[in-house]
Amino acid sequence: MGEITSSSDGSVTNSSSSSSPPPQGLLERLKDYGQEDVFSLWEELSIQDKDLLVRDIQNLDLPRIDRIIRCSLRSQGLPVPTIEPVPETSVSSVDVRTLEERERWWKMGLKAISEGKLAVLLLAGGQGTRLGSPDPKGCFNIGLPSGKSLFQLQAERILCAQKLAAQSVKEGSGGFVAIHWYIMTSPMTDVATRKFFESHKYFGLEVDQVTFFQQGTLPCISKDGRFILESPSKVAMAPDGNGGVYSALKTSRLLEDMAMRGVKYVDCYGIDNALVRVADPTFLGYFIDKGVVSAAKVVRKAYPQEKVGVFVRRGKGGPLAVVEYTELDETMKSAINQETGRLRYCWSNVCLHMFSLDFLNQVANGLEKDSIYHLAEKNITSIHGDTIGLKLEQFIFDAFTYAPSTALFEAIREEEFAPVKNANGTTAVDTPDTARLLVLRLHSRWVVAAGGFLTHSIPLYATGVEISPLCSYAGENLEAICRGRTFHAPSEITF
Repeated sequence: MGEITSSSDGSVTNSSSSSSPPPQGLLERLKDYGQEDVFSLWEELSIQDKDLLVRDIQNLDLPRIDRIIRCSLRSQGLPVPTIEPVPETSVSSVDVRTLEERERWWKMGLKAISEGKLAVLLLAGGQGTRLGSPDPKGCFNIGLPSGKSLFQLQAERILCAQKLAAQSVKEGSGGFVAIHWYIMTSPMTDVATRKFFESHKYFGLEVDQVTFFQQGTLPCISKDGRFILESPSKVAMAPDGNGGVYSALKTSRLLEDMAMRGVKYVDCYGIDNALVRVADPTFLGYFIDKGVVSAAKVVRKAYPQEKVGVFVRRGKGGPLAVVEYTELDETMKSAINQETGRLRYCWSNVCLHMFSLDFLNQVANGLEKDSIYHLAEKNITSIHGDTIGLKLEQFIFDAFTYAPSTALFEAIREEEFAPVKNANGTTAVDTPDTARLLVLRLHSRWVVAAGGFLTHSIPLYATGVEISPLCSYAGENLEAICRGRTFHAPSEITF
């Protein structure tokens, strides 16, 4: 009788019979973790498919995956701490901070940037599928007059922040250090993202100023924790969520890379916001001034039933955390703070975070040790067709429960939050069209504030002008360009 074995290079060899059993050592390892069912179709596979399946399983870190599955399933149904509103003292709201504070934070932030203490971390693993595009979401052009992609808008804001920081440094006080941009991709977007940056010459950034790395993947599982087969020779895999950034930074040794570069603070954000203020000096200065290890920009909920996650306090005196809108009942969603007149649970999470590098190291170690992932029930492509299964995910905001101190910074929604999530025509919110108009309206206000004038052949509410991020970061330094001049909308204002 022939024998199938796993050779030194991990491949399957067949001496004669296609009915020989799976490699014994690998089968025993799978039995240890209750996953031997992945070999259930072994007898039906060709030699090539058997080889593919063995290699696929050998690439899995079975002890780690088993720990994650067990801890995550066990955590389901456990009591969670009660939810309380965020204390007002934890929030810098627009209506209480002063011009003097904003100017002081701006200068503190620029100083830290000029000293090379800030890195920027972009979560860019998502594809533009919901936008009707096969490309990475960052490649998407929302229809601005310039035709710039989300990647280009953000790269140019980094260039502008660098320029402002360099200008703020007095002559003779030392050299200038560029802001390093770490970009997390996924297996589906990595190659296309790298090629996009190469074809656009990194949008004016230095090549060695940008580091790409991939988030991890984990097997999709059934409700009893068993691997789902995507095909007879492949385990179904899925990205481990945007919170996978913490383990990815650790395994890629990029936390060490940041330390070697002298980075102390990390600005972390998601790709799908056309108005994101990347490397915001004011937010950085606020973070440094408060002396906390984590911070988040928040916007006020537009209305009680808005489907956004909000910051809360977990338990009396507990840490700040984010809960999804489904975790709040209707009474809690509508509850009013009688002192402020605001919703009690009003601070929306918009994925704009600041962390100390030391804290990122603690989070990476803590999340890996606890190994608790969110279980998302999804349709999974499997050998049985589409089947209901579970994807294991961590979220970027999972970090906050590990933070001894977190501060929230209110951003004005119309100035800093233009989400790009849904295709035009599918809904009235969070589309490229709505994001484009938010950008054009904000920049039109900047022009008028700087003494400029606008003409337009269609109603102004449906158009506006775009100001290149290379000209102005947040509306500053526009008088020389705009005062006394008239601009026709829609158009882009550059140098």
